[in-house]
Amino acid sequence: MKGRVGIGARKASNAHDADGKIEGKPFSPYRVFTREEWARLRADTPMTLQPHELEQLSGIIEEVSVEEVEEIYLPLSRLLNLYVAAAQKLYSVSSEFLGRKDTKVPFVIGVAGSVAVGKSTTARILKALLARWPDHPRVDLMTTDGFLYPNAELERRGLMDRKGFPESFDTERLLRFLGNIKSGVAQVSAPVYSHFQYDVLPGQEITIEQPDILIIEGLNILQPAEMPKDGTTVPFVSDFIDFAIYIDADFSTIEKWYLARFMRLRSTAFRDPGAYFHKYATIAPDEARRTALDLWRNINLKNLEQNILPTRRRAQLILQKGESHRVKAALLRKL
Repeated sequence: MKGRVGIGARKASNAHDADGKIEGKPFSPYRVFTREEWARLRADTPMTLQPHELEQLSGIIEEVSVEEVEEIYLPLSRLLNLYVAAAQKLYSVSSEFLGRKDTKVPFVIGVAGSVAVGKSTTARILKALLARWPDHPRVDLMTTDGFLYPNAELERRGLMDRKGFPESFDTERLLRFLGNIKSGVAQVSAPVYSHFQYDVLPGQEITIEQPDILIIEGLNILQPAEMPKDGTTVPFVSDFIDFAIYIDADFSTIEKWYLARFMRLRSTAFRDPGAYFHKYATIAPDEARRTALDLWRNINLKNLEQNILPTRRRAQLILQKGESHRVKAALLRKL
């Protein structure tokens, strides 16, 4: 099994310095909120999700609780609602200054972080909550997985063992997609990825039609491009993101989640003979755990250390998770 499914024995901690303090100096670009402090920022934001909806929003190993939504995601939805309103006003003022009527431009929210850290669950919860606000009822969600090169191309380039690394994505196509989104193009198409088949589905696309908000979730969406020495313009994916969220946790905690997810998939989705990873449903449990350990250590952990974690401080908000996917702190950029 290659690529993005994870767990390793390597023990490390990466969350303790997420406040961005510079060694030897007290300065930090983030304001740090405890869970209790963040929860109070909900103010009077109403709970708009029903218990049966929380079940649908939960991940493979991550059960979404009413408490988590009320204390973490309702304050966040309130904050994002304020950001969207401010962005709408700015677009209006800019259009008036330029003497033109611009087309509708979606507010783009990015959700970044490691494999198995809970990006997809966070994105689904935000989509559900933000769509309940009256000023922006149309909220779309997509992942960057569709912009991975197809497996055949990855094999040709010798990148199957680096699937999920920045070089395994068709970044030029992703930038064109986001450029069209932020230019107000009425209909923008994106390729479709199947985790069941572990590949981009040929000939299949999804169409984004000018939503109020677009949530885009992916491993490397905050990854900067290599800067040219001649100073020419090079767009980053993050240039098109209005508000970026990084989901953070200690390496050892993510390892546990990855292994748990692998073993859960082994007893569910992998059992289908048509699944790309069906072979892992038939091996012994101990062998399956060793396989997951190898995948995490040699692929996913390396990608996290080399490419994903270094982008953490480019996010406007860092959500630090503890055990059981429970957010223990929120770090909001103040600069």
